[in-house]
Amino acid sequence: MRLRLPLSIRGPGLFATLPAIMYVAMLYLLAGWSGFFVMGIELLGGRLLAPYFGSSIYVWGAIITVFMLALSLGYLIGGRYSVHSPSLRRLALIVLAAALTVLPVLLAGDALLDALSARLPDPRFGSLLAALSLFFVPTLISGMVSPYAVRLLVAEREHAGERAGRLYFISTFGSAAGTLLTSFYFVLWFELNQILWGMLAVSVFIALLACRVRPRKLS
Repeated sequence: MRLRLPLSIRGPGLFATLPAIMYVAMLYLLAGWSGFFVMGIELLGGRLLAPYFGSSIYVWGAIITVFMLALSLGYLIGGRYSVHSPSLRRLALIVLAAALTVLPVLLAGDALLDALSARLPDPRFGSLLAALSLFFVPTLISGMVSPYAVRLLVAEREHAGERAGRLYFISTFGSAAGTLLTSFYFVLWFELNQILWGMLAVSVFIALLACRVRPRKLS
């Protein structure tokens, strides 16, 4: 159903429309932020692994492989999970879970990388195992967001392609913004852990905000 404001803003029409607008806007916000979050984590992952394994093409190849594999599985799982009683609150919990799984990176990342670099000095396999250990789960859960959001957004089949395309546009735009802002500005202004804590805090805030939006009945 296309959301349109009434031509004349009189009576309860606008107030009846606002919850639907907020609902759709929150879906776009969650999808866009998820894209931002994934790319920010990926770039910071390269910075985190560099002191232990370097920043060669092997290391970046390992990081990209892990992120692509995790995202592909996340898309699959998110699509299947969206079939069972989908709701905005559950989508918000997915975003929250993705953020919380970054905590091991913050709390034990250096210790894990010390141990791995000592046992696997080869930058190919050491960085691959390090990326799997630290970033696979957060990325997989983040990958669930877009297909789940599509299920909540699409109510009629005739508009499914258009709305899915719009949502993936916003998600990918968020990824581009996360890449640019993290690589051009955040790493110059803040320490790596400060950026991670900040992104975690934003995820928690957006998830809690989404939980307060009035649910919409799906067809």
